[in-house]
Amino acid sequence: MDTEMGERVLVEGLKLAQFHWGERLVATYALGSLAHGGFSPHVSDVDLALILDDPLDEGDAEGVDRLLNSMRAGGSPLAERLSVFWGSMATLSGATSRGRFPPLDLLDLKKFGRLLTGRDVRSRLPTPTLRELVVSGGGFALKHLSTPEATALLKNPAGLAAAGVKRLTNLVLYPARFLYTARTGEIGMNHKAVEHFSEVEAGPAAELARKGLGWRFAPPLPGDRVVVELLQKGVLPLYQRFLDDYESRLRAYGELELAQAYCEWRQRLL
Repeated sequence: MDTEMGERVLVEGLKLAQFHWGERLVATYALGSLAHGGFSPHVSDVDLALILDDPLDEGDAEGVDRLLNSMRAGGSPLAERLSVFWGSMATLSGATSRGRFPPLDLLDLKKFGRLLTGRDVRSRLPTPTLRELVVSGGGFALKHLSTPEATALLKNPAGLAAAGVKRLTNLVLYPARFLYTARTGEIGMNHKAVEHFSEVEAGPAAELARKGLGWRFAPPLPGDRVVVELLQKGVLPLYQRFLDDYESRLRAYGELELAQAYCEWRQRLL
């Protein structure tokens, strides 16, 4: 099965977490595509959530780092894709700010988290607001999709087509996922995001999103001419939709600094 390698990484990460935190682990969950479906061994991350007892201490962040370093040093397939989200009931409720649990991942936990060990605490967790989802997602996109390296790839379809399937599909599908979340308040699962985008958009941008979804499971050859042509026609219109939408929403929320960063991002890219 496609999920087997991902599940093995979860089990290995969980064993390390149990060794480090022991009884302080209140609950552990699988998140992302291993929880709600759509996992691809070619591109998917392996998302593990750790809920620790209160209060968190200074050594917890170092413990997460050691867990990740141990996994990567072990050399297991997909180990480098392990992503750990962690916190306590106090941090997840907003009472304190330690840990790592952005609003989008908190919503994923609350709605789709698959309990691995411990007691299920999801009913006690808050549901992030649409504003929190948009602002947090907007900041994430700005940090990861507007870098000089990403901008250069988006403006160079041949380079993006040769950049590897994970980088290719991330840059193609993230805009559709963020738009889906902003318009529905739901987790931007790839298949639902592409389905929604194709319903409200037409032309090369929608075609590219649909093809990008397929590439997750059937990666194209690096530099495939058909892929290059699809990117030439569709990737900048796709980002135009995303950037216009998010800049408008961020301004409406009063997030003027972030909105201005989107304006400048659009100018650099388009």
